[in-house]
Amino acid sequence: MTRHRHPRLPHLLTALLTTLLTAGILTLPGLAAATDVGNFAPVTPDRALSFPRDFGAHPDYRTEWWYITGWLTDAQGRERGFQVTFFRSATGIGADNPSRFAPRQLLLAHAAIADPGSDHLRHAERAARVLPPLTGAEPTDTQVWIGDWTLRRTPNGGSSEDTYRTRIEADDFAFDLTLTPAGPPVLNGQAGFSQKSPNPQDASHYYSRPQLEVTGELRLVATGNGSEKGKGNSPAHRVTGRAWLDHEWSTAYLPEQAQGWDWIGINLHDGGSLMAYRMRRADDSTLWAGGTLLRPGQPKRVLGPDEICFTPRRHWQSPRTGTRYPVEWTLEIDDLRLRLRPLMDDQELDSRRSTQTIYWEGAVRVLKEGAAQDSAVETKPEPTEIGRGYLEMTGYWQRQSSL
Repeated sequence: MTRHRHPRLPHLLTALLTTLLTAGILTLPGLAAATDVGNFAPVTPDRALSFPRDFGAHPDYRTEWWYITGWLTDAQGRERGFQVTFFRSATGIGADNPSRFAPRQLLLAHAAIADPGSDHLRHAERAARVLPPLTGAEPTDTQVWIGDWTLRRTPNGGSSEDTYRTRIEADDFAFDLTLTPAGPPVLNGQAGFSQKSPNPQDASHYYSRPQLEVTGELRLVATGNGSEKGKGNSPAHRVTGRAWLDHEWSTAYLPEQAQGWDWIGINLHDGGSLMAYRMRRADDSTLWAGGTLLRPGQPKRVLGPDEICFTPRRHWQSPRTGTRYPVEWTLEIDDLRLRLRPLMDDQELDSRRSTQTIYWEGAVRVLKEGAAQDSAVETKPEPTEIGRGYLEMTGYWQRQSSL
């Protein structure tokens, strides 16, 4: 897999990040333990989310991310997945330093294209300290950027009438996408308070924007015969699709007993949506689980730990890292039995140049399985596709513990 490094990333920043990592000062965004919260703001259930304010950054909390995933279709009917994530991480150092160069806040970003025509996931990453106008995350609304990588929300009269635009320029792909929400933010957990373990201190503030309508352009650099075309010579594919946006911030996210997590965000074909996750122990048992189910014409349903069951069905082993991922799952919610199947198996993202981890982040189809069949019946009906989305799996390479 090709890993990309932004050519303008200053050597001093690289040295700074390496020093902070080696000293153990930084942790992967979202993964601080409840025992190591320092002077950061705690996540509490009595804090009500308010928009448009909570579309913006929350620098008083230790970690935060804006995360968009989705499926794209071009004019020829070719389907691909895409991801763009901006992380903000408060370092806990330099608070008393008046210099604008003090590394109080870091921004990191991942972008990827899942293209079945390639033999692996195309991806890129960036990292920089917050230093406007070069890099920043605005506190009043969604506007986050690292150089020419950007994500911005434009209000059109209210929190439920808005659009997002993201632009990414990498070595072997680029995209410029406009995303239009179908409705107001969906508050996950209890009014946006999303618990991650039996201990309520392990929690985040968390909302989603499912069923985003996507339009825009995608460029892929063609490779072959050892040569590579530049993006300027690569055709722009007009694309449409559906996407999902998550915005989450926390000070203590990953419980000490957890190895990692499995998460899905699914746009259902009937216009509904499903978010589900489980925090996973080292022995693969479930420490905690939760989710949100929206069906047309029905009230939002908040799913508790006893209402969700993730069961791995098929594994794939990375030829680069040797990591073994469960790329196909059965998900059970009451009498609803779903099968998750990947667009392609190799959607491993190596982000050791930024967040110092390796994880699997990929486009999946969601199939509704039929009722259990009598053992005498040899043939079973084909499951029906009822949605598409993304599956994220962390902690399979190693425990999420450092940036």
